[in-house]
Amino acid sequence: MEETEELSPLRVASTVQALSSALRGNREHAPAANRGKGDRVFPDPEKLWFKESSAKNLRNRDFLSPTTVLNTLYADGQVPPAVMSRVLSLRGSGVLPVAGAEVMGEGLRLRVDRATAFKAVLAGQTADYLKPSSHKEGCVLLNCAALHPKINTPTPETLTLGQLRTVLLADHMGALLRRQGFSVFYCPKLPKDSNIIAFLRALGIDWPTAPADLSNEEQEEQILKALENSLYREEGAEKGRKTCRGGEEEEENDGALRINLKRVFQEEGLLGYDPSLGTCIVQRDSVSQLAQLDLCTADSTVTVLHVTSCQDEFRQQQTAMLWRASGAAHAQKHVVCGPVKTPGSHLTAAQYLQLRRGQMKEASEMKYGDQVEGQTWDDIIKVMTSATVRFELLSTVHTSPVTLDVQREGGVSTKGPRGGVFVMYNCARLHTLFDSYERGVEKGLYPEIPEGSQLDFSALKEEGEWLLLFNYLIPFSELLDQSGQAIGCEGGGARANIKTEQICKFLVSLSKDFSSYYNRVHVLGEPLPHLFNQMFCRLYLLRALRELYHSALETLNLPPIRQL
Repeated sequence: MEETEELSPLRVASTVQALSSALRGNREHAPAANRGKGDRVFPDPEKLWFKESSAKNLRNRDFLSPTTVLNTLYADGQVPPAVMSRVLSLRGSGVLPVAGAEVMGEGLRLRVDRATAFKAVLAGQTADYLKPSSHKEGCVLLNCAALHPKINTPTPETLTLGQLRTVLLADHMGALLRRQGFSVFYCPKLPKDSNIIAFLRALGIDWPTAPADLSNEEQEEQILKALENSLYREEGAEKGRKTCRGGEEEEENDGALRINLKRVFQEEGLLGYDPSLGTCIVQRDSVSQLAQLDLCTADSTVTVLHVTSCQDEFRQQQTAMLWRASGAAHAQKHVVCGPVKTPGSHLTAAQYLQLRRGQMKEASEMKYGDQVEGQTWDDIIKVMTSATVRFELLSTVHTSPVTLDVQREGGVSTKGPRGGVFVMYNCARLHTLFDSYERGVEKGLYPEIPEGSQLDFSALKEEGEWLLLFNYLIPFSELLDQSGQAIGCEGGGARANIKTEQICKFLVSLSKDFSSYYNRVHVLGEPLPHLFNQMFCRLYLLRALRELYHSALETLNLPPIRQL
C-alpha cells in the first residue's frame, strides 16, 4: 500500500482535499458554541486551504488555512490537538508529504517535506506530471468561421488580425483537447496548395486540406432540401422584407427561403442565443458552411465549437440555428474572441506576419551578427516569429480585446520578459546547459548522471528550486485538466469559455522564475566529487523543466528552440 502511494503523482487538488478533510473532521468535532450556525460552521472545503505561490510566502509556508477559517470552525480559532495531529499525519494518494504545521497570526501554516517531494517528482515518473491526470473521450469539431469562403476562399491578404486570432485559438484548442484524449477535427477543409494554407503553415498550423476542385454541391442541395422541409420554415412572412439584428429591415428578393431562427432556439430550449435572431434568409455561403459541417460530422456524434470573432458572433449564431433547423442535433457552443486593435495602423494578417518576421530577423542580427544566415537561422527565425505572434494573440483571455504595437520602429526584443521570444530563449538555455554537461562528460570532467534513487534531494535548498517544482512541475497536469472542462457541459448558454490564455501565461511566468534562478545559481560547478550530488539533483530538476517546456509548447504547436 505504501509503495502505491509513493508512485502516485503528487497533486495540489488532492492535497487541498485531504487537508480540508483533516481540518473539518466529523461534525462532532465542531465546538458546541458554534453549532447551529449553518454554513459558517462548515465552509466550502475548497476555501479551507490555499496554496501559496509567491516567493515571499513560500519562505514560510506552502499551504495556509486563514485565521478567518479557523475562527469559523473552532472556538476562538484554537485548533484542537486531535485536528493538528490529523493534519501532521496526513497521507494518501497524490497527497504532498507534510513536514510541519503551526498556528501563527495569519492562520494555520503548513510546510511540505520538500526533499521527499523533490524525490517523488524527479526520481519517479516525471512524465506523469506532464499530461492530464484524467483521460477524456469524445469527438470535438472546431469550426473556424473566418476560414469559410464568403465568395472566395480567404487569403492572407483578406484575413484580418481578429480572424487570425480565431484561427490560432482553434489550433491551440485542438492541441489542448487532443492532449485530454478527445478526437479533434477541423472545419472547413481548405484548398490544397492555396495561399492561405501556405500562410498557416508558416505559422506552424497544419490545417486539413481538400483537393482544390472538390465540389460539395450534392451536400449543399441536401441542406437546401432539408431547410425547405424544416418545421421552422417561414411560410407567411411579409414579402419583400427581412428582419435583421436590432429589428431593422432590409429589402429582400421575392421567393427567398426564410427560416425563423428564434423559434428554433426557443422551442428547442437552447439558452444564450441573441434574442434579436429572427427570420433569416438562407444565403448561399451559409449553405456552403452547413454542407462542410455536415460532411465533417457525418460519421460520429460530436461537440461542435464555433470559433469566431465578436464581430461575426451574430452571423455564426444564425448559422448554428440554421444547421439546427436542417436537422443537425449535435451539441454546439461558441468560442468568441475579442477584437484585435492596432492603434495608428491597419494591417492584414499577411502584413502583420511580414512585419514581425522582419523585426525578428533584425533583432537577431543585432544580437548575433553575421552568423544569422543559412537554413538553420531561417528555421529559428520562423519559429521565433510564430512564437511571437501566438503569444501576442493568445496570452489574453479570448473574450477580451488585444492591443498590438505594430509600429515599425518598435520591434521584437530578443531579451527581457517579452512573451514568446523570452519563453523560447529560456527553453534554448536549458538545451545549451545540457549540451555543456555532455561535453563535460566527454572530457572526463563529470560522471554520467546516476539513478535518482542514489541521490540525496535534500541538497536542493535554494528557494528558486522549490518554487519551480511547486508552482510549475506539480501543478501543470491540473492546468491541462482545465482545458476540457467546458466540453460536454450541458446548459450554461451558447458560449463556451475555455481558459486558453493559461498556457501562455504559465510559460511566461515559468521563464521569469527559471531565468531568475539560472542567473543566480551556477548549475555546472567545479568537477569535485563532494559537489556532484547537488549538481546532479539540479540537473534532474532542470531536465524535468526542459520536458515541461516541450510539453507546454506542444499545446501551442511550437517546436523547442535548441540553440540561440
